[in-house]
Amino acid sequence: MPILNKDMTLCISLSGRPSNNGTQFHNYLYDALGLNWIYKAFAPTDLGQAITGVRGLGIRGCAVSMPYKEAVIALVDRMDPSAAAIDSVNTVVNDSGVLTAYNTDYTAIARLISRERIDPGWSVLLRGSGGMAKATAAAFRDAGFTRVTIVARNEVTGNALADLYGFAWQPDLGGSTADVVVNATPIGMAGGPEEASLAFPEAAVDAARVVFDVVALPADTPLVEAGRAAGKTVISGAEVMTIQALEQFVLYTGMRPSDEQVRAAEEFMRAP
Repeated sequence: MPILNKDMTLCISLSGRPSNNGTQFHNYLYDALGLNWIYKAFAPTDLGQAITGVRGLGIRGCAVSMPYKEAVIALVDRMDPSAAAIDSVNTVVNDSGVLTAYNTDYTAIARLISRERIDPGWSVLLRGSGGMAKATAAAFRDAGFTRVTIVARNEVTGNALADLYGFAWQPDLGGSTADVVVNATPIGMAGGPEEASLAFPEAAVDAARVVFDVVALPADTPLVEAGRAAGKTVISGAEVMTIQALEQFVLYTGMRPSDEQVRAAEEFMRAP
């Protein structure tokens, strides 16, 4: 990494619970490509002030994580179709003071659904109704899934998300099972009050064909571990994180690293 200097380009992330994942991924690639750039994670105490800082200080790019994916919409100038279509933002790009919002979570989830060749005829239980749940629901809808149930305690946001895509909604899991179970809540996230909790009961994991957890930290959440132990096809939030971070990197720099460089950055990101 180059020594800090006045010509260095800065990118940041804003998260309620920041980690080193994005920091290590982006900084590794900056170094690999010889860029005079640096990436730093922040936990803002005031989102509005943080975005004002992005604009006023000329910060090139800003990743946005929970719980700011929807609140940031009112603070940007333009919404790319990737974000406007689902009213959720995970990336802000600053072009000379003009802030454009994108959503690369959607891209990552859509690619993983395709990669694993998940059958659109299968049933899906999607837990959550926030920004990440919106990206996930949109990706499943666009992949041709119709038998999707949104599970969310918040009736307003849960019903709204279900209605948006013609899905069903229910307030709790009860004894529900499905071919695909997807966690798009903070359950299982490191540092949170439910970090040791299982987002779906064991009966739902046992009945599923695919277990999908969008939580990226830790890579092996309780749900991911349960899915693997049960011999299911498992998709982890760490995989989502790698793809969405790569697309952020391209938006910020205009450069696309080689597959080998991306694999090396992913290994560096996951190293203890």
